[in-house]
Amino acid sequence: MLKAIEDSLPRLVDMRRELHSHPELSREEEWTSAFVAERLREIGIEVHTAIGGHGVVAAIHGGAPGPGIALRSDMDALAIEERTGVFYASRFPGKMHACGHDGHMTMLIGAAIHLAATRRFRGTAYLFFQPAEERYGGAQLMIDDGLLQRFPARCIFGLHNWPGLRAGAVVVHDGPVMAGTGEFEVIFGARGAHAAMPHTTGDPILAGSLFVAGVQQIVARAIDPLRSAVVTVGSFRGGQAQNIISDHAVLSGTFRAFSSDMLSMIMERIEAIAASAATMAGAVRTVRFENSLTPPVRNSAAEGRVMSQAAVDLFGASALEALPPSMAGDDFGVFLDYMPGAYAWIGNGLPGERAALHLPDYDFNDGILAAGAGLLARTAERALG
Repeated sequence: MLKAIEDSLPRLVDMRRELHSHPELSREEEWTSAFVAERLREIGIEVHTAIGGHGVVAAIHGGAPGPGIALRSDMDALAIEERTGVFYASRFPGKMHACGHDGHMTMLIGAAIHLAATRRFRGTAYLFFQPAEERYGGAQLMIDDGLLQRFPARCIFGLHNWPGLRAGAVVVHDGPVMAGTGEFEVIFGARGAHAAMPHTTGDPILAGSLFVAGVQQIVARAIDPLRSAVVTVGSFRGGQAQNIISDHAVLSGTFRAFSSDMLSMIMERIEAIAASAATMAGAVRTVRFENSLTPPVRNSAAEGRVMSQAAVDLFGASALEALPPSMAGDDFGVFLDYMPGAYAWIGNGLPGERAALHLPDYDFNDGILAAGAGLLARTAERALG
């Protein structure tokens, strides 16, 4: 293990737990941003704030001139009521670090401690602390705010804790890592009527039901069986009484795939199915695609090798494991539209040891803080020679 990180581990654990107890939702990360910036300034490195909202960037210059690379962590929490029972649990009802972004930030700060103490590399390591990963496309917000012009990186690296994988094990995929994602909302409307007089109005509930049945056919009948995609209706709201035909129904959901062209095709099919369902039920429809599409996360070959070798340097070849890619999404893929990079998974604990992501009893495993910080730091050193 890298000495500067190992020496700082008790402080890193305290830091992670303090972040955990102060969760902030996407685009609300004011306290989190200030906390991260202050910890970085304590290390004695260059810090920039308010990038793309509450984004923070640190720059660590190596021992000789050279190019720049980036290391990225997400920052935001989720709208979930925590049920872990830990003493450092969320102080704010309905908000929780249920995806481990508190751990990701802490690992990147740990990497900064090592890189600033040693500076055994050429060029500059930029540390991107990104807000609004869970919603609102924080990666694009930072880029639109001039991130890459101010901090020119030739490639980017990141990681995510992975429950179900033994603690500290590392997965670096060859190609696809996580799916591209999109969100939709479909509103069906009609005049409404007494339930005994269905002939006098269209039926938004019926339209919604036809839509739910129809979108299941996108993956089953419109997508090559050798390719992967998901379309899920997660919410169906409409009606207030058993004897009234509602004047509206609102459905929302998500769709995911490993290519941008497939995401576009799914959007077209959602539009067509909504139109057909509305026609069949005598209703009108409005289709909205919320936020922006998040592109897939795909590792580039050279950067994937850099990250794999960094893991072998630190932990030995036995630390590397293989897993299939996930249909979960991450807007790290936005950065990969601008530069090559690699995204690793680091094990958070085997099934039964740790809850899965986005659940109210999830907690980040402090036992992997040093390993994750070391992996990021060693990756930067390898990428910068």
